[in-house]
Order: sequence, then C-alpha cells, then structure tokens
Amino acid sequence: MIKRIFTLLVVSLLLFACKSRVDRKSGDEFEVPDEIVNEGVLEISEEVMQNIVQNISSPVEMASLVKSLNASFSGKYLAPTDKVDELTTSYQQAFNLGIYAADLGYLNIYNKTNSVIDYITAIKTLADGVRVGQFFDFTTLKRLAQSNQNLDSLMYISVHSFNQMDKYLRTDNRSNLSTLMVTGVWIEGLYLATQVAKSDPHPELAERIGEQKIIMDQLMLILYNFKSDKYFSKLIDDLNVIQNEFSDVTITIQKGEPEAIEEDGMLVIIQKDISIVNISDDKLNSIIEKTEQIRNKLISI
Repeated sequence: MIKRIFTLLVVSLLLFACKSRVDRKSGDEFEVPDEIVNEGVLEISEEVMQNIVQNISSPVEMASLVKSLNASFSGKYLAPTDKVDELTTSYQQAFNLGIYAADLGYLNIYNKTNSVIDYITAIKTLADGVRVGQFFDFTTLKRLAQSNQNLDSLMYISVHSFNQMDKYLRTDNRSNLSTLMVTGVWIEGLYLATQVAKSDPHPELAERIGEQKIIMDQLMLILYNFKSDKYFSKLIDDLNVIQNEFSDVTITIQKGEPEAIEEDGMLVIIQKDISIVNISDDKLNSIIEKTEQIRNKLISI
C-alpha cells in the first residue's frame, strides 16, 4: 500500500477561520506539589522531546481519518466518564485526560454535541487535578456544545486547549505528565482506528495503523526517559505488548519532490514523501486484538 505523507497535519486543514486565546493570569500562579514534578535527569533534551511530541498525535487526527472513510459513529468506542472522580493520582489524571481529549475529538468530528458535555466536564475535572485547568475554556466549550453551533470553533478551542496544557506542563518541569497526556491521546486514537478496522475494514485505515509503528517508536523513546519511575515502568511493559506486534510491519520511505505553496502570505515548503507500508491481515488482526486488550487495561481503575 502506498500513501503520500504531508508534513502539514490534517488538523491544519480542519481548523480554519477560528481564533481563540487562553491567557494565564497572574493570579493563577501556584506551587506545584512535589509528587507531580519531574525531578529525574532527562536523558534526552526538552527540545528533542517537544519535537517528538508534536509529531506523535493530535486529538482529532485519527478521528478525522475515520470520518473521511465514511465509517459510522459508534459510542461504544468511547471511554466511560462515570468514574472520573476515582482518578486521584496525577499520573492517572494526566493519562486519562489524553484519553478523553481523543474521545472529545471523535465526538466533535461527528458533531455529537449531545455527548460532548460529559467529556468536557471530565476533561475539566482532570485538568484541574493536574493544575492546568486555567488553559481549558470550559465555559465557552459548554456554550458552543449546547447551542450546536460554531462546530469549527468548538473543535478548534478543544485542540488549542489541549496543546496549551501540554505546552505548559513541559515548560513547568512536568514533562512526565505531558508525556502521559500524549500517550493517552495516542493509545485512544489507535484504539479508535483498530476498532473501526475490525468492524469496517479499509485499506487506507490498515495502512495508517501500520504507520503507527514509527509513531510508537518515538513515543516509547520518550517513555523510556522516565523508566526509573514505577508507574512509567509498568506502562512501558504494557505498551511493549503492542510494540512487539508492530515488529513484523515493514515501512519504507521514498523521498518525494518538495513543493512550494503560499500560506497566509508566506512561502511554505512541503516535503512530499511516499511511504510503502506492508502489513498482513493476520498481523493487523493481532494489532487490533492487543490494542483493545491493553487500552481497556489502561483505562480501568
């Protein structure tokens, strides 16, 4: 299977004509409890981590692909929100914040505004728990969801809020929690894609799942940065189950010709490469099975 990879994320195409600004007020400063500060010695720099994180996932990217393939919406794919108050540790809160951010992206893509309130409420609870609630515009998101209007703005603010929370955690010496948020987004996006592939197989979706081998290698690189922590060590062990399934997936990259385009009055160079992904049906089924098993384990209280 062959696919053209564009350096511009799909979210850039979806989120347009919308503006949002979330400022941190001086009165929002606080002391961060010791237990949620990353005090380990980083084996890779923050700059390298930031570059990797930006390439890993967007809360709406996989959902957008699924929608583009005309796959039907299914509420059974979503993580339940009824036990959010039982997520009491900062690690649980950060990880599940990522899970719910991906689910919110799925709901937004399909315009399921009736269910959005539950997820933005859950995200607000968890964001407050890890002291990044000031970047989550709950009031505006709730109003937009209830009015069933300005859905582009709803999606934009949701993604922007997630990016702001992630950025703040990294600059606030809490890259461990940022990593857990991103891991939650990624695993939920993979789960969504594999569940759709299970019920409604599609060659492009299988290819995108296969490409996650590269993304997962990058994600694991960041997770190993915190491997001395018991929580991360256990998470790495769980995700290794999925990573092992990707070992037989082969991906070759053929360099394409760069293309110059004008964007917002500026010249932007887009490098177009061709990715050749080889993933057998048996291997895809194994990845689907292990992803479901590990994701459900990770979201259980």
